Amino acid sequence: MQKRKLGKSNLEVSALGFGAMGMSFGYGKPGDKQEMIAVLRAAVERGITFFDTAEVYGPFTNEELVGEALSPVREQVVIATKFGFKLKPNGEPGFIGLDSRPEHIREVAEASLKRLKTDTIDLLYQHRVDPEVPIEEVAGAVKQLIAEGKVKHFGLSEAGVETIRRAHAVQPVTALQSEYSLWWREPEREVIPTLEELGIGLVPYSPLGKGYLTGKVNESTELESSDFRKILPRFTPEAMKANQGIVDLLVRIAKAKNATPAQIALAWLLAQKPWIVPIPGTTKLHRMEENAAAVDVELTASDLREIDEAAAKIKIEGGRYPAEIQKMVGR
Repeated sequence: MQKRKLGKSNLEVSALGFGAMGMSFGYGKPGDKQEMIAVLRAAVERGITFFDTAEVYGPFTNEELVGEALSPVREQVVIATKFGFKLKPNGEPGFIGLDSRPEHIREVAEASLKRLKTDTIDLLYQHRVDPEVPIEEVAGAVKQLIAEGKVKHFGLSEAGVETIRRAHAVQPVTALQSEYSLWWREPEREVIPTLEELGIGLVPYSPLGKGYLTGKVNESTELESSDFRKILPRFTPEAMKANQGIVDLLVRIAKAKNATPAQIALAWLLAQKPWIVPIPGTTKLHRMEENAAAVDVELTASDLREIDEAAAKIKIEGGRYPAEIQKMVGR
C-alpha cells in the first residue's frame, strides 16, 4: 500500500484509509462485532493504516469496536476520531445539537481515549462547526490537548474557508474531512485551493457516494428503515434514476481499465492531489480488498480528461442532505 502525507504536517498514512462508521451506525443493523473486528484487522494486514471513527457513531459503540480491533496493532496505525455533537441522553442514537465548548471537547477526548484503548488520539476532528463557540476557542482547546500529549493532530470536518483559516492561525490544521467524490465536487471551488495554500490534507468521506457510485445501489434498492440514506434527497428512487449517468460513466471507464466502478471512483480522487486520502467504509472483507486495490489503478491524464468532460455533462439531481443537516456544513 502506498503512503501519503496529510498536508505539511508529516502525518503519514496509507493512501487509502478506512471509514468505520457503517460497521456500527447509519446503514441499517450494526455488523456482527467479531466479523467487523476481523475486517478491520484484515485491512491492517492489507496495508491500511488510517482508521476513522467518532463518538457519535453508535454513539460510542464504533469507537469501542475500533479500539478493540486495533489495540493489538496500535503502533502500526493512525486513529482519527471526532467531537462536537451534543448527544441524546442514555446512549440513545442521534444527537440534539452541537457542543464544541472547550470543557466539552476535553470530556469527549478523555472518554474517547478510554474507548479507543489508547494514550493518544492521532487526529482529533471537530465534527461540525459550532456557531455558538468561536473557532479560536475550539482550536485553543485542542492545542492544549496536543501540549498534554493526549492528541497529536487537529482536524476540521465540513468547515468553510474562513473557519479553516481562523482555526489554522491558532493551531495548525492537519486535515479537513469533507464529502468529496465524482458526484459531489463542491470542495473544488474554494476549499481545495485553500487547503493547498495552507498545506492541509483532505480526507474525503463518502468517496463512493454512500454506495451509489459502486453501481450496487439503484432506484429499485430497498433500504432498511434504520438506514440514514432514506432521509437523503439523493437517495429517492427518482434521484437515483436521474443520476444513473454518473454510474454508467464509471462502469464504462472500469471496463476499459479492467477495474470496478468503485475502484475508478477512488482512483479518480487519488489522482486529484497527492495529499488527498479517501476513507471508504465497508462491512465486507471482499469490498475492503476491492477498495484497497484502487491504489493500483492508473488513470492517465487523458483518462482524467475524459472523465471530467463526461461528468461535466451530467447534472446531478437531489441535495446531499435534508435542510436541517445541510445547514451544519460549510460554516
